Amino acid sequence: MAESAPKRLKTAASSAAGTGPLIGTHNGHFHADEALAVHMLRQLPAYADARLVRTRDPKVLETCHTVVDVGGEYDAARNRYDHHQRGFTTTFPGRDTKLSSAGLVFLHFGRAIIAQRLSAQKQKQTQEGGEDKPAAPVAEDSPEVELLHRKLYEGFIEALDAHDNGISVYDPAAVAAAGLEKRFSEGGFTLGALVGRLNPNWNDPRPSDPAAAQQAEDERFLEASARIGDEFDRDLDYHAAAWLPARTVVQRAFERRREFDPEGRVLVLEGQSVPWKDHLYALEAAGVPNPVLYVLYQEKPEPGAKWRIQCVPESKDSFVSRKPLPEAWRGFRDEELDAIAGVPGCVFVHAAGFIGGNKTWEGVKEMALKALDA
Repeated sequence: MAESAPKRLKTAASSAAGTGPLIGTHNGHFHADEALAVHMLRQLPAYADARLVRTRDPKVLETCHTVVDVGGEYDAARNRYDHHQRGFTTTFPGRDTKLSSAGLVFLHFGRAIIAQRLSAQKQKQTQEGGEDKPAAPVAEDSPEVELLHRKLYEGFIEALDAHDNGISVYDPAAVAAAGLEKRFSEGGFTLGALVGRLNPNWNDPRPSDPAAAQQAEDERFLEASARIGDEFDRDLDYHAAAWLPARTVVQRAFERRREFDPEGRVLVLEGQSVPWKDHLYALEAAGVPNPVLYVLYQEKPEPGAKWRIQCVPESKDSFVSRKPLPEAWRGFRDEELDAIAGVPGCVFVHAAGFIGGNKTWEGVKEMALKALDA
């Protein structure tokens, strides 16, 4: 089983006389996938003080406890995680993208990393609550770990897998057939580009001593690993501390949606806004007669705070709303908008029609009901 991978390391790590297991990866130009793979491994206790060697020498790689992105072998039982060999087709369960070394490490060790982070978060909450008793650790096979394992793969790791394996977001033939052209290049904003910029330039001075040259290259790699690792850690922390707890809030609001509109087209988040899109789409995927069109929430979790009305987009990353706010309201504010909409207390409606605001709950609810009928 993939989740048992960290257990195989206990003996090797504890017998290393004060040093961790040796991780091997390739030298030369480095990429985002092996930079992240090394970082993820080092998040686990068994790899916390792991050593690293960057080489393509098979004899040196044989001495390594764990090898990523080099060696032409994928064998989890032997801690070999390469994806370049002919015939390699492994994917994350339920996904079609071929894995890179990052995906392989996350497949086998991701649950342990997530469970460890959730356990630390749980312990912190216990201590803040004034309890001295240690909190029970979160199990790797718990529902919340499984949910985050899939979410982090689809939202973070899969893009690296695709980038390293040369897989386009859209089918190039279909794009060409549709006559579509990119309006601009987003290449400089990818995680792959972030890591790539840390490689030496072709014309940078290089130490004449091979050992010194390799050391300089390795230092750049470690910087890249820490850089992309920080992004991964931040994404994990966000989903563990904010995204996951929001699931309960959205589910409760979803169950009550008919209290505000008989057809269930309005979702009200009481208290404050939370990350709602993923959870709403997941709840709707089970099958509902009418999709939610508007989400209402307070700007701040305090008495008297203003309210917002936000349109639900057609998909998470879409800028197209299922039902935009009325065209006649867009771009207007305050009293002028009050007169146009026929609703007191209006604050604004964005020119694109995807969001608006009102000073009161009664006002924002009236805006939602009028927008539904428009």
